[in-house]
Amino acid sequence: MTHDKQPLFSLHAGTRPVLISIPHDGGWIPADIADRLMPAFRQTPDRDWHVSKLYDWAQAAGFSLIRSHVSRYVIDLNRPPDNTPLYPGAATPGLCPVRDFNGQSLYRPRQKPDAKEVAQRLENYWRPYHQALESELMRLKHHHGRVLLWDAHSIHSKLPALFSGRLPNFNLGTNHGASCAAPLQHQVERMLRQSRPRTVAVNGRFVGGYITRHYGQPRNSIHAMQMEIGQRAYLNENTHKPHHGLNDTRQLLRRLLLRLARVLEQH
Repeated sequence: MTHDKQPLFSLHAGTRPVLISIPHDGGWIPADIADRLMPAFRQTPDRDWHVSKLYDWAQAAGFSLIRSHVSRYVIDLNRPPDNTPLYPGAATPGLCPVRDFNGQSLYRPRQKPDAKEVAQRLENYWRPYHQALESELMRLKHHHGRVLLWDAHSIHSKLPALFSGRLPNFNLGTNHGASCAAPLQHQVERMLRQSRPRTVAVNGRFVGGYITRHYGQPRNSIHAMQMEIGQRAYLNENTHKPHHGLNDTRQLLRRLLLRLARVLEQH
């Protein structure tokens, strides 16, 4: 799917019962939107920096992978289409953010998108990604009988406007156990906690966004988990440059997801 010759996302169709979704790694902002942003946000759009590098082994392993190229400043693919708050009472950006995670205005005065523009962005950017994601998920489900959707994210470890203190390195969200079977969640939790000295939270500050909550249907053999990685685990959070932790984190994710794939294939 393209927009003005710009690919909105890339999709690799694999052969094993795992689909990795990377909705926030993209940085592309259409010129008509970028021109209305405050200058600082045109230069450094908020994104899950280098998270795709953590999963660059996935295609060779036979996993399906869908990755958005569109900045979350355009639209947040992990938010409900009706913009219902995922965490009521929390000051989190919405479907088409107008402020960043620290509460600063993204747009120049009187340049915020109105309801009509939000609806258009929904059709142009949000729906194509989700249509492709759902189609690939159903293909894998039809072929294997069981499937795992792994929603891959990362975030700055300190965001005082959203949470106090510092995030753990690994934050697993399963909508409090509603989006996947308990044995799969326990497999992930056990492997993460054995990989010390990394810190781990399960259904803590992050329990899963729209993708995890909407597509996770364990009774229908569709399991979904969100992995939110504190960026300090693999990059310098000031410069966004990866450090030595990148390879360690990548290898842990590889071992973890290969283990889950084998569990799904055995049933």
